[in-house]
Amino acid sequence: MDIGISTEDRAAIAHGLSKLLADSYTLYLKTHNFHWNVSGPMFRTLHLMFEEQYTELSLAVDMVAERIRSLDHFAPGSYSQFAALTSISEAEGIPKAEDMIAQLVAGHEAVCRTARAVFPLIEQCGDEATGDLITQRLQVHEKTAWMLRSLLVR
Repeated sequence: MDIGISTEDRAAIAHGLSKLLADSYTLYLKTHNFHWNVSGPMFRTLHLMFEEQYTELSLAVDMVAERIRSLDHFAPGSYSQFAALTSISEAEGIPKAEDMIAQLVAGHEAVCRTARAVFPLIEQCGDEATGDLITQRLQVHEKTAWMLRSLLVR
């Protein structure tokens, strides 16, 4: 394979993207769980908001996984692989609605940190395609964190 990025650099980028994929999938699962189990006075608002968010995440994980494959590496695809790579913890029990929101804010912020950690290598290698993907993901996660955070203002 000769796309202008060395074998070693493609492996390192794919590893960073695998962490991003694991964080994104874990956040997807957490958001879907909260969609199913939210209750309280903000039920309808949160139920619909969480559905929009997990739907967006379900499309995003596919884009990240396909970028890993484009770099000629296999994408992680099991819960055990995701658990080993993610920086996002699972929810304990069924949190109250405000705690769900706070956990999702923390999750989106974690995805942002994971995405940013890959940037130095991407820039060094001139991998504009991965840079574009990560920039798009950052925009979504930063905006979503802001929207969720705004629900916690008193």
